[in-house]
Amino acid sequence: MTVDDARSLLFVPADRPDRFGKAVGSGADLVILDLEDAVLPERKGDGRAAVERAHAGGAGRFVVRVNAATSEHFALDCAALARSAAPVPVMLPKVEGRAQMSALLDRLPGTRVLALVETARGVLAAREIAAHPATARLAFGSVDFSLDTGAREPSDTTTWARAQLVLASAAERRPGPVDGVTPRLDDPELCAADSALAATQGFTGRLCVHPAQVAPVNRAFTPSADELRWARRVLASLEAGAASVDGEMLDGPVRARAAAVVRRAERHQEDGS
Repeated sequence: MTVDDARSLLFVPADRPDRFGKAVGSGADLVILDLEDAVLPERKGDGRAAVERAHAGGAGRFVVRVNAATSEHFALDCAALARSAAPVPVMLPKVEGRAQMSALLDRLPGTRVLALVETARGVLAAREIAAHPATARLAFGSVDFSLDTGAREPSDTTTWARAQLVLASAAERRPGPVDGVTPRLDDPELCAADSALAATQGFTGRLCVHPAQVAPVNRAFTPSADELRWARRVLASLEAGAASVDGEMLDGPVRARAAAVVRRAERHQEDGS
């Protein structure tokens, strides 16, 4: 699974290498080694060292969240990643335009970036960010966005912000964006409901802050058995020359949607998830 098509992306503190294995074994498509919010300033060095060791050992499918480009820790984070034998995708927080992207690429050329949009400025610049050549995908930092704007979840403001990321991603031919977290760790039903809603809005993955959130997130972004049956019926009917299925006209967009459902289902089946 790559940063382009991961459904579940699980945060783990970068200074807790004892948790890396459990995170990889959680079923998450990708694990985010977090050097930013999850690590105290005095522990950043330990986190960088753990990240370097993890990549040297080839352990797991990782993305690294560095500190923001304006942070005093940013240069050291990038230097640690530059020493890695293999390139690693980077989650860049507080992206508000090309400036932050360029700051990262100046230090880590060729890096594929999961651009975390979590401020009003970032949302308003979503298409500019999505258009950057290094952007693999957009992600929504919903908690920080609420802090920045004062908007609470759910609200028209947060729904509108999510729509901007979905539209920007589609306009620039990027994969569907990654939605923010469900902060409640003890409510898997809420996580499942949040994830299902995000899927209907055009998101194709979510951030997770606890291993228990991985399964409901993966389910929400994996075609159900009913969806897969529908898609296969559509494709079979088109090959047979039929004009409709269950009263639905079989035009080009319906065929494309059905083919996409089958591709997603097969991709996740190949990954064993």
